[in-house]
Formats: sequence, structure tokens, C-alpha cells
Amino acid sequence: MTKPNHYTHESQEKDTGLHRKLKTNQLTMIAMGCAIGTGLFLGSGLAIQTAGPSVLLSYAIGAFIVLLLMGCLAEMTVAHPTSGSFGTIADRYIHPYAGFIVRYSYWIANVLAVGVEVSAIAVYMRYWFPHTPGILWILLFGGILIYVNATNVHTFATFEYWFSMIKVSAVVLFILLGTYVIFGGSEQSGIGPSNFVNDGGFLPFGWWGMWVAIFISLFSFLGTEMIAVTSGEAKEPEIAVPKALKATVFRLSTFYVLTIAIMLMIVPWKAAGIDKSPFVKVMEILNIPSASGMVNFIVLTAALSAMNSQLYASTRMMFALAQERYAPSFFAGVSKKGVPIKSLLVSTAGIAISAIVSALLPETSYTVMMGISMFGAIFTWLMIFVSHLFFRNKWNQTNGRPLTIKMIGFPYLTILGGVLLLCLMITTWFTPFKPMLQFGIPWLLLLTIAYVLWKKRNATYHNATSSTSSDETVASTNQ
Repeated sequence: MTKPNHYTHESQEKDTGLHRKLKTNQLTMIAMGCAIGTGLFLGSGLAIQTAGPSVLLSYAIGAFIVLLLMGCLAEMTVAHPTSGSFGTIADRYIHPYAGFIVRYSYWIANVLAVGVEVSAIAVYMRYWFPHTPGILWILLFGGILIYVNATNVHTFATFEYWFSMIKVSAVVLFILLGTYVIFGGSEQSGIGPSNFVNDGGFLPFGWWGMWVAIFISLFSFLGTEMIAVTSGEAKEPEIAVPKALKATVFRLSTFYVLTIAIMLMIVPWKAAGIDKSPFVKVMEILNIPSASGMVNFIVLTAALSAMNSQLYASTRMMFALAQERYAPSFFAGVSKKGVPIKSLLVSTAGIAISAIVSALLPETSYTVMMGISMFGAIFTWLMIFVSHLFFRNKWNQTNGRPLTIKMIGFPYLTILGGVLLLCLMITTWFTPFKPMLQFGIPWLLLLTIAYVLWKKRNATYHNATSSTSSDETVASTNQ
């Protein structure tokens, strides 16, 4: 009974420098803000091109995987509400090596994602200021969001709440406008449920196309795990976290499936793509003035929101690594306002990387950075399922306090989620997303070497410390 309580107590003690100020609605909007981004506003077009109308099944299955993931996370996060989150759990319940690679993979995923978003922001600003150098917008918006994250967690949450509110409102407006177009607002032919089976049927690319599109759909859901990362700064995490997780999964699933269904009924799937946002196409049908400018503002807000959340996530993960002595200890320091400033500064590396990659690979920089960051995120999800298996078994063996939240269908649904995710990762080798594994496999090898070197250095340090202590004790006794 003492072991689980010891774990929880230790986790909370290590996070006493962080302030617990986040409420349920803020946790939900942070996760929503991170997940509702270019994956919905633009990326859904790629998914439609890959699967046709069967993309609805792809997003439904993707939502099911996320639902299983959130169930596992809810159980573990309530038991251990720390900023290290799933990295800390992997460390304690699987092996320190697992915690090491999970946290560094998630950290690099968010660091690179920050670079991806800030690059996109520079592109969006060209709409209004075509002759202004993109590096100016990278530095300007990067500086603003660094300041927001450096003040205090409440300021961060407030900004993210309103960023997310704009995006959620845009999605709701799209659904209402789309419904108006379908059920009487337009006299144009070719609009309606018949588009689900036109041009090749519901499965124009077969089950393989539907399966591959599941991976694309998962990209749209990335960010929901942010709730677990923010749990270390949540008020009453045992209440706030489960509520936020449930609300996030339900809202995201509803928004994505409804939005794509409406999109397919208005715009034939062969006309969908990433050349233009589906939001723009619907507004063009409605003849809304300045539609492109409105959508550009929404997409800009989406990028700012995602960048804000990713900068927060990478900062807290580096903070957790330093607490566990997997990174230099000075990254574990916090300001008077409860913000790990040094961890924040090192996590802004993605902004610099983005500028360099954009200069060297102007045509493919976005794709390269996106593929690299995707591996870390999907690998983290897979390890969450694995961690849950170890967590529940070890927790039960200790006969500790009852779990407040339990994942239903354990262990079968946990295993199902992990197997589905692993199969999707392997699938990418046979698709245009192959660079993800081409980066990911060497990355894991590099982390393995780094862990071995860290372990040896740590062992040498402890031996030297023990030897010094012994010598001092002997000297004191002789005196």
C-alpha cells in the first residue's frame, strides 16, 4: 500500500515549483486548441484525396483510438498528476530507459512542431504583407508567444483559451453554414448525401485507402494528450483531468466527423485537396465577401494556438527531464511566477531550426519538419498504451489505494489500441509518409546511445560521491 502512495507523493513533491491554477474548461480548451489546427482546416483535404468518402470511417476509427488513449491517460494521470506525465509513468512502471526515450521523443516532436507552425505563420502573413520578409514574422510572433509562456501559467491558459475559442467558433459556424447550403440555402445541383457514393462509390481506393487515411486522421487529433502534460498545474486534477479528457474527445470527434461529412456533401471528394481550405470553398458557394481573408485569419489563429500549446508542452517535458536528472539540473529551476524559464528558452530551438531549414529547403521544409515531428508524437502515443499495461499490473500487485478512474475493458482495449497504432506506424513505410520512420528509427538508436552514456556517467558520479563521503567519514572518525 505504501508504494503507490509514495509514487504519488513523490511526483507531487517534485512539482511544487509549479503553480496549480488550471481549471477544467482551460484544460479542455488547451487540448482543443492544440488539436484543432491545420489538420482540420487544410489537412482533411489530403485525407479525402487518400480515401474518398470512406474518410468518414477513417476519422471514426481514429477517434476510437484516441478514445482508448484518453481512457488510459485519465487513469494514470489522476494517479500521478505531474508535469512529466506519461514520461514519468513510463520511467517508474516500465524502465528508466522507457521514460528517457518517451520524454525526449515527445520533447523533440513539440520543439519541431513549434518550428512548423511559426513557418506557417510567416506564410499566412504574406496574404496581407506580401513584401515583408518572413523572418520578421517568425521573430515577432515567436517573441510574443515566448513572452506569454514566460509570464505565468494563467496568462498562457487565458491566451490559449481565446485562441481556441476562435477556432471552435469557426468550426461551429462552418457546420451551420454547411447545413444551410445542404438543406435549402443553395439551388446548385450536385450537393447532398449522393456525393458519398458518386465517383467510384464509398470506397474508391478500397480498404487500403481508408486504412492509410486513419494515420492522417491521427495527425488531426494530436494534442489531446496535452491535458496529461498540464495536469501538474491543474486545480484538483482528480476531478478536472477526467472531465477535460471526456469533453475533448467528444467535441473533437463530433467536430471532425460532422465537418468532413458536410464538406463531402457540398464539394465532391475529387475536388477536395490541400490547394485551398474547404472552409474557403463553402464560403465561395455562399458568395461571402472577403471569405479568403476571413479564413486566412482563422488559420493564422490556429497556427498561433498550436504553437502556443506546443511551446508549453516542450517546456514542461524538458522541466520533467531535468527533475529526473536526464537533462542538466539548471533546466529544473522555476521563476518566481512558477515558470521553468530555462526549459522554455531551450525549447524555442524549433524557431531557429525552422528558419535554417526554410533557408536550406524552401520547397520541402514544411513536409520534412512535419514528418520528423510526427514520429515523436505517434511513438509517444504507442508508449502510453504500453505504459498502461505495466502501470495497472504493478499497481494491482502492490495492493495500494483504489484507483479513482479506471480504463474499461482492461487489458483487451489497451492492447487493441496499441496494436492498431503499431500497425499504422508500420503502414507508413509503404506510403508517402515513409520519412517518418526513416527519421524515427535512427532517432531511437541515437537516444539509446545517449541513455547508455548517461547511465555510465551517472554511475561514475555516484561512485565518486560515495567514495568522497566515505573518505570524509573515515577522516572525521580518526580525528
